[in-house]
Amino acid sequence: MRAVVFGSAGQLGRELVRALRGEIAWAGDRAEVDVTDEGAVSALLTRVRPDVVFNATAWNRVDAAESEPAAAFAVNAFAPHFLARAARDARALVVHYSTDYVFDGTAARPYREDDAPRPLGVYGASKLAGEHLVAAAGGEHLVVRTSGLFGRGGSEQKGGSFVERVVAQARAGQPLRVVADQVFAPTFAPDLAAASIALVRAGPRGLFHVTNAGSCSWHDLAVAALAAAGLDVPVEPIPVAALRLPARRPAYSVLDGSRYLELGLPPLRSWRDALLDCLGR
Repeated sequence: MRAVVFGSAGQLGRELVRALRGEIAWAGDRAEVDVTDEGAVSALLTRVRPDVVFNATAWNRVDAAESEPAAAFAVNAFAPHFLARAARDARALVVHYSTDYVFDGTAARPYREDDAPRPLGVYGASKLAGEHLVAAAGGEHLVVRTSGLFGRGGSEQKGGSFVERVVAQARAGQPLRVVADQVFAPTFAPDLAAASIALVRAGPRGLFHVTNAGSCSWHDLAVAALAAAGLDVPVEPIPVAALRLPARRPAYSVLDGSRYLELGLPPLRSWRDALLDCLGR
């Protein structure tokens, strides 16, 4: 397999590059190729002629997206369309990543791929538009929805992954107040990368939900992260409303990964086991 990875400096992109190793034909980030530049994207894929294009780029500043919708849609919707069209012309499969935030959080069970999306904010709307535009490009594609991504060396836009930020704040002696009424499935970047590659090799196309097993609130995740890091620090549970954030979030956005498992692929481990791995325990 000849693979191209856009967004290789991010936590997922780095893990894709690490897992693919000698199969990487090209990997780069915004400094090398701006994914919002359709001509640059097309020229690169025409030159490299990959078999698979992984799009690990994203505008993931959920609250900033409310006041900067054009920027969010440029990266999360229009750029994936450019990538998908260029991949189609190069006869390559495109693998695009989306989010649990395409749902409104009112379900009483994990969301399946065929459940109707109803994003609550600009970020979720931009990611949903990206899903539709990737499919509309008419080429072979995989869209992988995931949630609560964490890893080593997290998002620069956010100052690291949630786990890294919580541990750093605790070590700095800062008080911790974390949302307890938003439930999701945390996902470890190396596990998502491995599952994505397994999907590509298995050969299916279309939409899949992929997360680590289990679910929790952000407060649960913070408490577990501090315990795994050997830190005995209190974490105050708070409602998301107390933060007065610009963007609404789904209260429950656990994704059902049955379609992935029905392919006979290895199930992802629990988020708790992945967290221990992340923190080197």
